[in-house]
Amino acid sequence: MEATARVRHIRVTPQKARRVVDLIRGKQASEALAILKFAPQSASEPVYKLVASAVANARVKADAANSYLDEEDLYISQAFVDEGTTLKRFQARAQGRAFQIKKRTSHITVVVSTPDVEGTN
Repeated sequence: MEATARVRHIRVTPQKARRVVDLIRGKQASEALAILKFAPQSASEPVYKLVASAVANARVKADAANSYLDEEDLYISQAFVDEGTTLKRFQARAQGRAFQIKKRTSHITVVVSTPDVEGTN
């Protein structure tokens, strides 16, 4: 069983989001949720919601297939952050100059799976 959750155009820079995603990659889903709940980074809240969504997607997928799913078996098989669109803004500076501000966005993807799927890849 494998389930994916993805969030796009989230207003977190990819570099900061990767720091959080690296904490949970390869861990059990329940352990990853506990780590994210107490992580001090601001990007941990949307990643927490994303992992919870991936677990819920796995539950729905198992119910649709009429198969049993133990949520304790789920682990983060893949987690990565891609760069999204960049919002470009300008800030006024001295002597009529302008300073460009880049507001970066991220696309975060989390894949949870059970150990039996890993053996078939």
